[in-house]
Order: sequence, then structure tokens, then C-alpha cells
Amino acid sequence: MKLSKFGFELPEELLAEYPAENRDEARLMVLNREKQTIEHRQFKDLIEYFDDEDVLIMNNTKVFPARMIGNKEKTGAEIEVFLLRELNKESLLWDVLVDPARKIRIGNKLYFGENEELVAEVIDNTTSRGRTLRFLFDGTYEEFQDKVRQLGQTPLPKYIKREVEPEDEERYQTIYARHEGSVAAPTAGLHFSKNLLKRLEIKGVNFAEVTLHVGLGTFQPVEVEDLTKHKMGSERAYVSQMNADIINKGILNKKNVCAIGTTSVRTVESSVSSENLLKPFDGWTNKFIFPPYEFSIPNRLITNFHTPYSTLLMMVCAFGGYDFVMRAYEEAVKEKYKFFSYGDAMLII
Repeated sequence: MKLSKFGFELPEELLAEYPAENRDEARLMVLNREKQTIEHRQFKDLIEYFDDEDVLIMNNTKVFPARMIGNKEKTGAEIEVFLLRELNKESLLWDVLVDPARKIRIGNKLYFGENEELVAEVIDNTTSRGRTLRFLFDGTYEEFQDKVRQLGQTPLPKYIKREVEPEDEERYQTIYARHEGSVAAPTAGLHFSKNLLKRLEIKGVNFAEVTLHVGLGTFQPVEVEDLTKHKMGSERAYVSQMNADIINKGILNKKNVCAIGTTSVRTVESSVSSENLLKPFDGWTNKFIFPPYEFSIPNRLITNFHTPYSTLLMMVCAFGGYDFVMRAYEEAVKEKYKFFSYGDAMLII
């Protein structure tokens, strides 16, 4: 599989600037692999496709306010800093993206907040856009975290050109988000409302929670034509024994095991036993899934509509079949489905 096979025309107006008014009323395209059929539904109709003892795998990561606006010492130039990954808790070292990158050099200091409440020093230029910052802060680690939450903003994706609004704080977070650590939401999960989860529970559907803290790996552009040469950035993932047991019970009882989002898929496919069951996991994963790929854990997938050439689209093609998924994407463009983080959803059965 080559990178060039994952291009398609995506009109800019189909990139969703805002979420659907109600979480579970986004549109839902249902792909049936066996029948090769495509249905157009609403997300809350999802309940019709699941039965007693089926399993939904949800990524319970929580987005933290990773976007900070700082000013450079001396010049006062405005610099956007996007916190990517904490490298060292004691030294307050962070991997970050900076914009505009060309203005930042090693040794520069950045000031955050109206009263310069937080200061950071650039100590490394790791990549063309990436930097390592050391925050200079006198208080406790908890006070530092509170300060970041106070000064940071919800890290809406770059394609959303508008200002962050108060409702984004709630809507760019799944209702089951628990463990803080993501710089982006696991967006397929944004469509679940409390009401829909309750109805699924009453129907007898089981829920298994896994954690993958979304970092740059998920959005890193692929810059090589030969996909086997692409290296995914590592992201932190965790699966408990209890949740592995719930998923394995579903697999062994031949029930539907559905991953909510590509991050859930990558988490469970990173820890497969020789019997094709899920093992508990606590570590880093840089799993990159593209066609052809044999899935061990999920047999269903809920996902959003992704952008051309993205690793997310490649995984969906591996799951649904390249030709079928690309045909569905053509139809999604024609039917004006909304794409990307705040966009509509797809269920592959």
C-alpha cells in the first residue's frame, strides 16, 4: 500500500467547525462488509446494531488544556505553545510544538499569563517545529498543574479557525473521560450521550474501558510513499486485567466486540496474546495499522470521517476493506457528511 492511494477530494466546507447540536444526533453512515451496503442513519440509531452481551471498547482518556499563548522575552512576540508530552515531572520538562517556530531559539524565555505567572525556557530544538521547554516554577507540582489548567485553552484541532468558545470545554471531551493526558479528543466517542449509553446498558451491552493518551503520533503526517517506512510517534496506553477480561469474554462467546475510535483499536491491537485474546498492558505503543492487516480483537468499529493521507484513514481502510471504505468516503463527500474531529460518524459491521 502506497501513500498516494489514500488521497481524495475533500471540500473545505465539509470540515466541521462545530459539533452537532446534540451529541447523539450527528449523522451515522453504516457500512456492512458482508453485504457491501451503505446506510444513512443518525448516531442514536446505533442501538439497533447491538445486542445483549456485545462489548463496546471506549478510550477513557481526558483532554487537558494543552494550548498556551505566551510572549517571548524582550520582543514580546506572541508564541503559541502546544504541550505534547511531559518528559520529567521533577524538572518540569515538556515536549512542545511552537508556532511560529522560526522565532524560537535555545535559551529563549517565554512568559505566560498577564502577570507573567509562568515562565519557560527553551532548552532543546528537537525537530523543525518541536522544542523542549523547562518550566521555571517555585510551587508544588500540583500548583504547577493548576496554573497550566488556568492559563491553557482547550486544544481544538488546527483546522478549526474560530476562537475557542466556552462550550468547547465540555464538547471536546467524551462524557466518559476520566484519565487526563490527551492533547486531542478520541473523537468517535464524542457522539455518545448519557441517554444513549443508558439505553445500551439496559439492552445488555457491556462496556470495557482502555486508555490511550492521544499525542502527536495520531496526527503525524505520513511523509513517505512506502507505508512500511513510516514511524508512528509513541503514545501512552493502559489496559487493566478487569477490562481485558470483559473484552475476552465477548470474543470467546462470539459476541460483537466494537472499538469506539481508532485509538481504542490501536490500544487493544498492541497487546494480543498467541490465542488472539487481549492481554493487560501498561506502556507505550507506536502501532501503525494499514492494509493489509488481520485484526485480532475488534470485529466492529465506530469512527469519524478522516482527512486524506492520514494514518486514521489507513486504519479504517484496513478494517473495512480499501475499496469499500474509499467508495463510502466518495458517498460521504457527495452526501455532505461532516469530516474530522467535530464531524459525523461511521459504523463498520
